[in-house]
Amino acid sequence: MKRIDTARSEAHNSLRPTLSWPHLVALGVGAIVGTGIYTLTGVGAERAGPAVILAFAVAGIVCACAALAYSELATLIPTSGSAYTYTYSVLGETLAWIVGWSLILEYSLACSTVAVGWAGHLVGWFQSAGVVLPHAIIAGPHDGGLVNLPAVLVSLAVAGLLMTGTRESATINIILVVIKLAALSLFVAFALPAFNADNLHPFMPYGFVSHVEGGGTKGVMAAAAIVFFAFYGFDAVATSAEEVKRPARDLTIGIVGSMALCTVIYMAVCLTAVGAIHFTTLANSAEPLALVLRTLGHPAASHLIALAALVALPSVILVMMYGQSRVFFVMSRDGLLPAIMSRVNPRTGTPLFVTGLTGIFVAIVAGFFRLDEIAELANAGTLLAFIAVGACLMVLRRTRPDLPRVFRCPAPYLVGTLTVLGCLYLMFSLPSMTLIRFVGWNLLGLVFYFAYSRGRSVAAATAG
Repeated sequence: MKRIDTARSEAHNSLRPTLSWPHLVALGVGAIVGTGIYTLTGVGAERAGPAVILAFAVAGIVCACAALAYSELATLIPTSGSAYTYTYSVLGETLAWIVGWSLILEYSLACSTVAVGWAGHLVGWFQSAGVVLPHAIIAGPHDGGLVNLPAVLVSLAVAGLLMTGTRESATINIILVVIKLAALSLFVAFALPAFNADNLHPFMPYGFVSHVEGGGTKGVMAAAAIVFFAFYGFDAVATSAEEVKRPARDLTIGIVGSMALCTVIYMAVCLTAVGAIHFTTLANSAEPLALVLRTLGHPAASHLIALAALVALPSVILVMMYGQSRVFFVMSRDGLLPAIMSRVNPRTGTPLFVTGLTGIFVAIVAGFFRLDEIAELANAGTLLAFIAVGACLMVLRRTRPDLPRVFRCPAPYLVGTLTVLGCLYLMFSLPSMTLIRFVGWNLLGLVFYFAYSRGRSVAAATAG
């Protein structure tokens, strides 16, 4: 187990506090709004019907609790590795390994999910312009094709950018946020006049609890377990804690405010979508919002929505792939993975080997697997990480109440309990096959840990 003061000493010099709550709300909205609402609305509608609106609300509440827990830990241990590092410092190396191994699923498969969603928008954009691409190169074997080539290419392109040391500037980020929000506003403006209350009946055709029906997993909680993906990115607010002027007040407003605003945006977009066309038409579309506008006879607006997604979504892949490579980097620095994974190129300042490896893995998954299956497995990894964060929050409040907390999570035991129980409920609402794959992935990881990592870890060497 790492000592917390040792983990904190890994952080660099303190950053100057310049942010207030409006900055944090804007940062959170920009980080959260993106892939999920553009790509998974259709999958959620297929599982919950019009009640996909409730699924977004449930997922948003659980993520808000996790974000508050994350914020306190981020200020206590302001160094790389996120949930993996917190778990290492509080619960020990073995549990940290499981969390880190699960984070590989979170980041890598999240990248793959975005890549598949991006490819769906690209194909739809071409088709709306009258260009039909060969099915063999735009769909994986599960859908009668050979490989989803656009998803493979965008994954490798983003990895290439990261390997050269490319970073997004604040100006580009702001532009992308404006594009994303403008596209969603455009969608609501064009689709809302076609709203038909009859499309909302029955509102909850598959019930609330996740269950197997018609060969698939149905229910509001089944939808919540996958649209949960739409809230990735809130940790961008949590990790800014060191730069906040009044963290005790502003972090709470920033996190809860951005989560609440994004939840409202998502619910408004979903309500408009399922009210404009029947959810069975929307179900499982890779580009649901553009599909709605095409169905309603707005080809130009549909074209713009798809174009906005094409422009904005690769930035999400970049951020997720960056996060994955840094988790690999920290685990390697701790001795749990081969040293080559923490080797930094002196010219670019980036870990070239691990970034390239991540890009290849992401490209393979995106090229050959289904959107919903990738997102579900990514969510399983994230849910486990959030459970660990909620547990670490409560354990540290009990064992180290003396630690100076820049940000104190309100009602920590309530928030921690809601995080753990909410994430457990969402996890067990995932399809059984997803859970089996997740358990198999972690069993494979434990075999690697006991065969290789445990004896080579820096902590073990120090203790010895």
